[in-house]
Amino acid sequence: MGRALIIEDDEDVARMLAALVAREGHRVAICATLAEARRSLAASPPDLMLLDVHLPDGSGFELLEAAHATAQDIEVVLITGQASLDTSIRALRLGAADYLVKPVQPEHLRHLMSRLTRPSRLRAEVAELTETWRETGRFGALIGRSEPMQSVYLQIARVAGSAVTVFIQGESGTGKELVARAVHDLGRRREQPFLAVNCGALSPHLIESEIFGHERGAFTGAERQHRGFFERAHGGTLFLDEVTEMPAELQVKLLRVLESGTFMRVGSTELRQTDVRIIAATNRDPHAAMRAGVLREDLLYRLNVFPIMLPPLRERGGDVELLALHFAQQMRVQEGLIRRFTPEALRKLAAYHWPGNVRQLRNAVQRAWVMSVDGWMSDEWLPPNAAESGADAVAAAAAGAAGIDSLPAPLLPEAGPAEPGRPGWISVPVGTSLAEIERQAIVATYLHCDRHKERAAAVLGISLKTLYNRLKAYSV
Repeated sequence: MGRALIIEDDEDVARMLAALVAREGHRVAICATLAEARRSLAASPPDLMLLDVHLPDGSGFELLEAAHATAQDIEVVLITGQASLDTSIRALRLGAADYLVKPVQPEHLRHLMSRLTRPSRLRAEVAELTETWRETGRFGALIGRSEPMQSVYLQIARVAGSAVTVFIQGESGTGKELVARAVHDLGRRREQPFLAVNCGALSPHLIESEIFGHERGAFTGAERQHRGFFERAHGGTLFLDEVTEMPAELQVKLLRVLESGTFMRVGSTELRQTDVRIIAATNRDPHAAMRAGVLREDLLYRLNVFPIMLPPLRERGGDVELLALHFAQQMRVQEGLIRRFTPEALRKLAAYHWPGNVRQLRNAVQRAWVMSVDGWMSDEWLPPNAAESGADAVAAAAAGAAGIDSLPAPLLPEAGPAEPGRPGWISVPVGTSLAEIERQAIVATYLHCDRHKERAAAVLGISLKTLYNRLKAYSV
């Protein structure tokens, strides 16, 4: 970066920002109004623009809109007294790189400047990835040519260069972490850490310590100081998978971090600053989880700034064969042997409904590889096709995206009111706790699926690990 333009009507704030930016080796100019800024932009466009939202003669968004409309190669960082969802979304649409909340923290500004990347460079990288996808069907670590996946790629490319929170939704096994990683790798934080935490896999007693860290002696067994995910991901991206599995009391603390950028370790009273981009994910319907009291409403709206919906594998058409060939190639590289699918095996792969999505497909290919004879992977060791598995299984898999208040199709009423004790039903009296309702729904679905854990997890819309943890807790 060579030249920076600071547009701020508060003289003290402007001088402080100018000193910090100059310390990073940039030449700095200051404007106090939109009129001055327009003249400065016309005379010599800067490389970096720190833009206050509220100015004496108008809104800073007017300059941002002008820069966006003319496709100027300027990194724009908004300065605002309070970062609202409306501000974040509008800034995203207009191509802002990030925003600073007053009072501006010097450390936050330094980290922000260290990762700034010209918009033209980001556009070039996205164009290169798009060309690769057209030739090979690969978009980074993601694979697929279907229309639903093209939509996902477009959204990743659009949001990656911004700082807004992303909320990825999709059934278990659809590749939510790969999408999160793609957003990180295409963004301005790519040189900083990417850390993933599965909120459903951590013990409820330890999850706060893992996320926020703890001081020595904070609780029994805390023999040393521990840095949590927020500290270790500082400057980078923190991926919160299965966020709807997070305990309610911890959701309150997460909301505070998202709003203030500060947190405290367990056992400490010292506020710590954090600068991370949050990407969250869930395999449930988040609005259904909110209605059930599992996810806080205010946290949902704070996370759901830019939602990305991942399609289940059964809706991705020819991507099944493309993915199967990719997994077979991985095994070929790993084992040093060449093995191919028979035509019947490929037909069976295409016909199956894949309730476990891409993860299940990968496991099926690996099994077929191990059991192959004479270099051919036959259909003998693949899952049954859709016709053999029945329409009920397809409907049950589709229900997996609906969340905790959805049960597999055979458990739904065919007609008429519910009848307590009727096979395929669960019945709970009014006043039953949500935890008990969830327990009954999980156990009933598990038994209905003939104790097939993978199918039961797909039907319930939870991960296999979460199902294991629940069944263990229920002593099933």
